[in-house]
Amino acid sequence: MAREGIQYVLPEGLDAEGAVELLAAHLDVERGRARSVDRRFYDTFDGRLRSEELTLTHEDGQLVLADVTGRALNAAKQPAPPRRVLASDLAPGPLRDALEPITSPRVLTPLARVRSRVRAMRVLDEEAKTVVRVILEEPVLEGPGEVRMPLDRRVLVLPVRGYDKAMAHVRQTLRGELGLAEAAVSLQDEAVAATGRSPGGTSSKLEPRHERGERADRATAAALAGPSATMWATFPGTLADLDTEFLHDFRVAVRRTRSLQRQLAPVFPPEPLAHFRAEFKWLQQVTGEVRDLDVHQAELSRSGSAADGDRSADLEPLREMLAARRRTEFRRMSRALRSMRATEILDGWSTLLETLPALPPEGRLDASEPIGDPVDRRIRKVYRRMVRMGKAIDDSSPPEALHDLRKKGKELRYLLEFFAGLYPEDVVKPMVRKLKGLQDVLGRYQDQEVQAATLRTLGEDLGARKGGPAALMAMGLLVESLEGDHRAARMECAERFAPFAAKAQRKVVDRTFP
Repeated sequence: MAREGIQYVLPEGLDAEGAVELLAAHLDVERGRARSVDRRFYDTFDGRLRSEELTLTHEDGQLVLADVTGRALNAAKQPAPPRRVLASDLAPGPLRDALEPITSPRVLTPLARVRSRVRAMRVLDEEAKTVVRVILEEPVLEGPGEVRMPLDRRVLVLPVRGYDKAMAHVRQTLRGELGLAEAAVSLQDEAVAATGRSPGGTSSKLEPRHERGERADRATAAALAGPSATMWATFPGTLADLDTEFLHDFRVAVRRTRSLQRQLAPVFPPEPLAHFRAEFKWLQQVTGEVRDLDVHQAELSRSGSAADGDRSADLEPLREMLAARRRTEFRRMSRALRSMRATEILDGWSTLLETLPALPPEGRLDASEPIGDPVDRRIRKVYRRMVRMGKAIDDSSPPEALHDLRKKGKELRYLLEFFAGLYPEDVVKPMVRKLKGLQDVLGRYQDQEVQAATLRTLGEDLGARKGGPAALMAMGLLVESLEGDHRAARMECAERFAPFAAKAQRKVVDRTFP
């Protein structure tokens, strides 16, 4: 039997005291005293803990990691409920070890606050040994101001090792004798939903739900509504600098939008499209420097942790310099994003998407076409262009040639992901997988080149700082390592490109995207 607890919901009209009496009438129980629990639930913006069927709460002066039934797995002292939790900032220990692989680099923030009256009970056997633990809970959601919302009263049944039959008997009693139903959702999901939020968090993944015969302008507007919603959702977290992934997700949504603006331009009215293409390019530019510095800092953190202790310490002046530069660039970015221009871009773009299908057809050559036709053309054209670009690259090609191939690969990948539902899954998934493999190595190649170039520009300023000479030596080793990885990535590009451009793959493309 699984070592997990089971939650049941008490029916209307039955409170915890009534449930205690019913349980006592059917089972030998030892009653505990009732107590109050003030609990705050935490998760990442994209619901990473929930996807692993875990919860993180602050209660009784502790951060507690539990399964969805409420069974505690790990805990760490935390006197006051934190405004945010970053796993890497926690003290070393089991809780940090459990959270970091799942949540980093995302921050966990409070989702809901629940006050409960809780009573613990023990089910005993004929020798007065505890064979099952039962917890009754009467939760109330604490909203803003004085708002308080009662939630479902619950019974949590927890097994005790070696007493599986007793657990089965208690469950049968609750279902058969008392008529209790298992909870359809966890307490966290119920509480978060009651606040108006999505219990699963906000995902930036695309959800392709199109049919080939759908009008191209309507399908394009629906496809781009996803990235538009992501930009709005990640905008506050980006400005608050909650974690680096808010900016990353915002920029991915901007890139996806720009890509479809280019690839399916004939479904839009020309003048508004030209305006928004320029404005989204500006959004990409004003957020680029901070994102590059985030990547530099993450790489430096990885390199430092992999280095010996002396070298890692020697890199501290470089870390401080990058952090200071990021603070300066973040202020610049924040001023741009808080401007009326940024708000008007997002507002205006949302309005254009909502009204696109109803706009006059003049200048929108592909607007009334079935969406499958222009998407077929664009996928076929971009793929063939990528094959030509990749085959033209040799040892003498400049880095820009690989950068251009990467950008073209993003356009193809976004088309495939936006409109995956139009094509057989056994065609799209392998093609995207090969494309991701190629993009990953091209991305490493570009990132390593940019990182090495950035570090070289810091040399003069770094040398003048306290600890600068030792930092310069450590940085030199780091640049040397990046350059070695850069050469290796370039050699790997041809290996990754080969299956993507193979004759068999070209035939699949010609057959699938006629």
